[in-house]
Parts: sequence; structure tokens; C-alpha cells
Amino acid sequence: MAFKLIVLAALVAVSQAGYLGAPAVVAPAAPLAYGAYAAPVAKAIAPVAVDTDYDPHPQYSYAYDIQDALTGDAKSQQESRDGDVVQGSYSLVEPDGTVRTVEYTADPVNGFNAVVHKTPLAAPVAKVAVAAPVAHVAAPFAHVAAPVAKVAAPFAYGGLGYAARPYYG
Repeated sequence: MAFKLIVLAALVAVSQAGYLGAPAVVAPAAPLAYGAYAAPVAKAIAPVAVDTDYDPHPQYSYAYDIQDALTGDAKSQQESRDGDVVQGSYSLVEPDGTVRTVEYTADPVNGFNAVVHKTPLAAPVAKVAVAAPVAHVAAPFAHVAAPVAKVAAPFAYGGLGYAARPYYG
């Protein structure tokens, strides 16, 4: 019964709201008859502003190289663009001493593609060897043998953690 009352109230509300397909904008000087539609209104389209700095075929090229002996920072990059195609590479020295070089291209057809190379440093870092003093002193108690431990460890079967258990047959 409550459902029928809710449906009836909804129908009354819709009928009091007016015609459902009526246009949203009605000119105040031109009243419309029930069921009539207003004529479409032509909109004035503003001209699109054209950017005078727009370059339809952009081109650039740049490069830099940093070799800082004080901090050990060594890296470089170069990149060039011709229209929608960008090509470039960058390199840096990894903490393990290798040089990582990434060569990349980007274009509208293939997207971004990169190839990574890892190579050792061109000149290996020189290490200074210092000779340790030689001691000719015999260690005390060097002639005494260490005691042998005779403790049985649990038997592990096949590495699966099965310990040997006594058999109470």
C-alpha cells in the first residue's frame, strides 16, 4: 500500500512540473503554446586566437658534460629535436664504477624507446698498495691441539627438516 502511495505522489509531482520535453530557454517576449518548441538560436563563435610564437616544426639541440674531480660527479647528456622526433643520450657513473649510457628516441609512431649500455670506466682507478709489517713471533700455545666436540646433531632427511626420532617399536 505504501508503494502505491509513493508512486501516486511521484506521478502528481511530475504532472505539476509541466511538459517534460520543453526547451530550457524561452524568450520572454515570445510565449509558446503548449507543446511548441522554440526555434534554434544561432551562436556567435568567437575567432580562435592564434599563437604567433607557435612553431609547427620545432627544432633544437643541446648538450652538457660535467666532470667534477672534487665530488666525483661525472655525467653528460645530449639531445636534439627535429619536428616530432627526439633523439638523445645521457650517461653517468654508477656507484659500482661502471658507466651507464642510455640512448633514446621518441616519435609519434613508435613512442619512447631506450637502449641501456653498461661499460667499465675507461681508465681504472689506481689503488695504492701498502705493505704490512711482517711479524715473526710464534703464537703462544700453537702446539696445543683444539678439543674436538663430539656432539651428535639431529639428522636432517633430504633437507626437508625431518629430524631423526627414536623408534619405539
